[in-house]
Amino acid sequence: MTEEERPLGAQSAHHRRRRRKGAAFAVLCGAATLVGVVALAILLVDVLVDGLPSLDGAFLTSFASRFPERAGVKAALAGSVWILALTALFAFPVSVAAAIYLEEYAPKGWVKRAIQTNISNLAGVPSIVYGILGLAFFVRTLGFGRSVLSGALTLSILIMPIIIIASQEAIRAVPRTIREAAYGLGATRWQAVSQQVLPMALPGILTGTILALSRAVGETAPLIMVGAVGFLAFTPQGLMDQFTVLPLQIYNWVSRPQDEFRQLAAAGILTLLALLLTMNAIAIVLRNRYQSRR
Repeated sequence: MTEEERPLGAQSAHHRRRRRKGAAFAVLCGAATLVGVVALAILLVDVLVDGLPSLDGAFLTSFASRFPERAGVKAALAGSVWILALTALFAFPVSVAAAIYLEEYAPKGWVKRAIQTNISNLAGVPSIVYGILGLAFFVRTLGFGRSVLSGALTLSILIMPIIIIASQEAIRAVPRTIREAAYGLGATRWQAVSQQVLPMALPGILTGTILALSRAVGETAPLIMVGAVGFLAFTPQGLMDQFTVLPLQIYNWVSRPQDEFRQLAAAGILTLLALLLTMNAIAIVLRNRYQSRR
């Protein structure tokens, strides 16, 4: 029996049941969101209470030490900035180029489907697998050693599938009429892609890049595999230098029994959050600038 064929009283009862179910589902979703927000707020408050007293200029400009009163994150912060900048430099252009090829140039067929399936699968591979790959290929086969370059390349292949998928979705969201209008005016495929499709898709591409780099900045396992060290008394000066990163430094401090090191770990977490928020703010400004030009 269709909705129109039901008696008026039955329709009213059915609508009331649907409204009750909808209200119950909304309450359930709100409760789930509240649990996540409250848990995050508790963690942030705990980190702020423990970390703010140790977060000062000396902490940011001192190297790691076995004495908590002398310990700082200078080497780890510099290493994280090096790794993050090089990872973005390597991963972003290659990933966007791959997404453009798959969406605009690759012929439909089993080859494209196979590539797409593999990219989707690679996005879910555990990060330690990429660390093993980086150790075998970049460190040993190519001879880059346990260097900043090996770490950045390893994280680049880790986040490339994420950026490719996000870029494909952004390019796919550009209306087909934009391409057809460009072709109608005599533009070549590359002119249509570079001057019309890519500028419109760039905000979505940058959003996916933000999420991918946010994952990369917190990774530890792949970098341990390719040579990130727990104690370093100098900052990297070149691509072939040794390095350490903030997540690894935080882990080392948390594993120590002294309460002072746990406070230093909380200050390191705040430093990592500040680095992440700064990176996201830069990307958001760029994204909004391109959106305003559309």
